[in-house]
Amino acid sequence: MIDTVLISGAGPTGLALAIHLALHDIPVRVIDAADGPATTSRALGLQPRGVEVLERIGALGDLPERSQSLLTMNYNEGPRTVLRLQVGRAAAAMPKQALLISQAEVEGALRQRFREVGGEVEWSTRLVEARQTADRVTATVRTADNTDQRLETDWLIGSDGAHSTVRKIAGIGFPGRKLIERLLMVDVHAQWPYDKNGSTTWMDAGRMLSVTALPGDVWRVFSQPPVGIPDELSEREIIDRVLGEFGRRSGLDLETVTDVRWASEFRIHRRLADTYRSGRILLAGDAAHIQSPTGGQGQNTGLGDAENLGWKLVLVASGRADQRLLDTYEGERRPLARTVLTATSTAVDIMLPDNRWKRLVRDWLVMPAVRLPAVQRRLWLVASQLGITYRGGPLAPTSHRWTTRPRPGDRVPDMTCRQPDGTEVTLHAAISGSWVVLADDKHEAARHAEVAIARLGADLVSTLVPVRTKLRDVLLIRPDGHLAWRGHAAPEKLSAWLNQALCPA
Repeated sequence: MIDTVLISGAGPTGLALAIHLALHDIPVRVIDAADGPATTSRALGLQPRGVEVLERIGALGDLPERSQSLLTMNYNEGPRTVLRLQVGRAAAAMPKQALLISQAEVEGALRQRFREVGGEVEWSTRLVEARQTADRVTATVRTADNTDQRLETDWLIGSDGAHSTVRKIAGIGFPGRKLIERLLMVDVHAQWPYDKNGSTTWMDAGRMLSVTALPGDVWRVFSQPPVGIPDELSEREIIDRVLGEFGRRSGLDLETVTDVRWASEFRIHRRLADTYRSGRILLAGDAAHIQSPTGGQGQNTGLGDAENLGWKLVLVASGRADQRLLDTYEGERRPLARTVLTATSTAVDIMLPDNRWKRLVRDWLVMPAVRLPAVQRRLWLVASQLGITYRGGPLAPTSHRWTTRPRPGDRVPDMTCRQPDGTEVTLHAAISGSWVVLADDKHEAARHAEVAIARLGADLVSTLVPVRTKLRDVLLIRPDGHLAWRGHAAPEKLSAWLNQALCPA
């Protein structure tokens, strides 16, 4: 039996992609080398863009109720707070809120949703080899009992992290550089007098120290150790070093620490894969890009990869588009990843300067600017990833300045709409992996929907009429919430766009 899609890696990216495919009846198999689900995680933030992705595939569940809102980010020098980012205030007027919750919890919600749509992760199953032809990929996997099995699949997706086996098998380069040599981290139960809806970071001493509140009086402490410490530290040594550094720089005693839940060590790199596709093998998430955790961009960029690749794989796997459509996945997502990598690397360089002159620039130019509410709102919008656009990309190559917004390639803002039966629904809730034809006039919406259905299929197209928003044009919205096409009562032009964009099968 040939599987349509084999996904290696059951993290947020792989699970979100698998759910999207399963929702459209594309056979998908998910394997992971780990013995079972992770119970701890480094990633804590789910940005608004990631929230939207989970919402569209029905995997958000009760995560908002179980999370915290990251309201403030404090930057200290010794006991003195020199910069406070009012993230909560800046985000209040935005349509979606960021969630402060462990990646392990996000993965749990995604696994539950994957089971609901008929899937199950195959744990203790490691990819050891893959060979591809023009028609398929033959993969060899090793199971828990050390037995090798051969699998046939149309497409192999590597969402297996920074040390991706899929990427190495495909021979795809992963160049980059170290941003921070080492970070030590512990999670502890303690009673500390810091904001429980935020984080506090010390920028003095030339090394980072940061503490973030988690639910249940748990605090996560990151410490950048001095150069020259031993390469291999025991868990006890990590705990002693992190808490000792925290005590010295915060001025607090450690008497309220009741227990340590987790201790770990890692390094922060900036890397970007040379390509996202090699024939029938594609990369997504950390297998394709890794960056500083600043701003919580890694998990969210991976979820965006999953959604972008997902709707394109649905069309290709079901025979509604040529496989050349998959090249637009890299064309849209790799430039975005490069931008994210640059932004997060710059943030590290600015906030943790390695010389006196950079420190002066930070203290006298950057920090006064960041204190301005308008600047904070802009920073939050960038971090939220709600401002992502694919303008100028392979599916929206031209976008004139005088065109009414949103322009092709832009994310379409959420709005209240009416379905053909009169039921009101929000646009983003209605998308749910399908294409949406949106128009003020229901008859024009229906006329254009006929064209879309002829090319995409009735199961992938729905029509909506905005309730309060006035539209001059008919809009075709992609399954990832971005504008595909707009025009004024022009079904023939919509047909031409679809035929060109989807590459006749």
